[in-house]
Amino acid sequence: MTEPQDATNGPSGQNRIDRRSFLARSAITGASLAAVGIGGSLLDACGSSSSSSSGSSGTPTGTHPNGISTSTPKTGGKLIFGTEAEEVGFSTTKGTFDTTGILYARTVFDPLAILSAQSTVEPYLAQSITPNANYTTWTITTRPGVMFHNNTPCDANAIAANFKAQIAATLTGPAVTNIASVAATNPTTVVVTMKSPWVTFDYYLTGGIGGQIAFIAEPNWLATGQQSHPVGTGPFIFQEWQPNDHFTATRNPNYWRKGLPYLDSITYRPIPDTQAQLNSLLSGTIDIMHTSSPVAIGPLRANTSLPYVDDSGALAGEPDMGCVLLNLSKAPFNNLKVRQAAAMAISSSQYCKVIAKGISIPTNQPFAKGSPFYTDNNPYPAYNPTMAKNLISEVAKETGQPVKFVLTHVSSPTTATIAEYLQQQFTQIGMQVTLNPILQDSIIDTALLGKYEACVWRQFGAVNPDMNYIFWSPTNINPVFSINMARNSDPNMQTALEEGRTATTTAGQNSAYQKVSNLMGTDIPYLWTDRTVWAVASQPKVENFNGPTTPSGAKAYGMISGAVWPTEIWLNG
Repeated sequence: MTEPQDATNGPSGQNRIDRRSFLARSAITGASLAAVGIGGSLLDACGSSSSSSSGSSGTPTGTHPNGISTSTPKTGGKLIFGTEAEEVGFSTTKGTFDTTGILYARTVFDPLAILSAQSTVEPYLAQSITPNANYTTWTITTRPGVMFHNNTPCDANAIAANFKAQIAATLTGPAVTNIASVAATNPTTVVVTMKSPWVTFDYYLTGGIGGQIAFIAEPNWLATGQQSHPVGTGPFIFQEWQPNDHFTATRNPNYWRKGLPYLDSITYRPIPDTQAQLNSLLSGTIDIMHTSSPVAIGPLRANTSLPYVDDSGALAGEPDMGCVLLNLSKAPFNNLKVRQAAAMAISSSQYCKVIAKGISIPTNQPFAKGSPFYTDNNPYPAYNPTMAKNLISEVAKETGQPVKFVLTHVSSPTTATIAEYLQQQFTQIGMQVTLNPILQDSIIDTALLGKYEACVWRQFGAVNPDMNYIFWSPTNINPVFSINMARNSDPNMQTALEEGRTATTTAGQNSAYQKVSNLMGTDIPYLWTDRTVWAVASQPKVENFNGPTTPSGAKAYGMISGAVWPTEIWLNG
């Protein structure tokens, strides 16, 4: 399900349709459809591709402390982290990990790999991760001596059991259907065999957004299906969880990364109201927070006394994008002229000023400027209300009826404001638009089942673009239940996605996703509005929330989509 109400509705208030919430909801919907006789796989294979930038998140002005410390760390202290939303639980096969879930997972579990500061994959819990020559087999070697919190070994059998559980799970299984088999060939070696080449499978093991299978849980606990009392190998040990109030974990004294973590304990407090979350940080009630809301980002940028980072500059992978999701399988958006006119009716720059308070970034494609997948000459129609009005007049004459549609949106105040703004833009070019506010719990089902014409939407944040294969592939269109919710059937899109998935060079991957971007500009399954910005800010006493390292001591990538690493945070007072 999407995250609740305005505070977690994204930088401009869109109902955020993130990967984890979508997979959770699609699993429920798909199971329900299967029960009434509708078969077929819920999701196709999902891999990953090369990351789109290097470095780490930083400040937009360089005037803040940046959350990276070179001072000698101090051990001890309790940290309180204010999150935008609550998580549904800790199970790596049933929990629906997004930003908050990734934070929880990095606290009690470890991922098999980590993203370096150069956006390459480095081993983390695994000692090594190696493909064969054609990327159809990946060999994972375990790190010796690592124990779960219950003192059982994290060996090859444990890692293989996690993969098998992920493959079998209704939630995560559809994302890894390209895995043919998993075997622990000896106590220290796991072999993962693919149905077809999966060139950057290792990126999927870095534990970032969209990388839920990366985290390794104690197999016996995982088999129970519990959502609480997680048992992992992570830097902190679960203490208690009161949903919608707090989750607390205490320092793991036997953590395999010697000398870490620094904190005695960490407590996460979900605070869904943005203003309340900001006030809690400013008053010192919480020590650190993440946010994707302009309501908080604007004041945090202005307060240079606080350590602060956001991802408006450097970015790993691709961000969430605000958009209008169109249903290309039914009128009026099965007509390319109508889609072109609708795109010309919206100025992304104006939208970011009016709706997103100048915080979000204008866009005309799914990739951020500066990414190697971004294309400067994208064919997505430029803002041109005069031409848009002419196109709508042409369509009305050709069909003998006015161009009209229903714009569906979540019934929150902020999202309603977005819908009203968009309605005004469309009306000005001659379209007749009816607004359809619905409950947040219904929005994903509505899209999956195609019971909409256009929806206010936000999606696509992922460490690597291949993680969106399932949403963009024409193979995932079904007359009743479509994971390709826009129902864009362009065969050229499938070709480009396969090129991206199997390309063995950076240049090949970049070229493939540039084709994807340009095809979206031509096909127009989405009307782009803005690019999300995530930020993390803290009290001055919080050190090194943006300076993680790999087990070898090299710099790792810092904040990604509001998620940081708690392992090396410390307090200076």
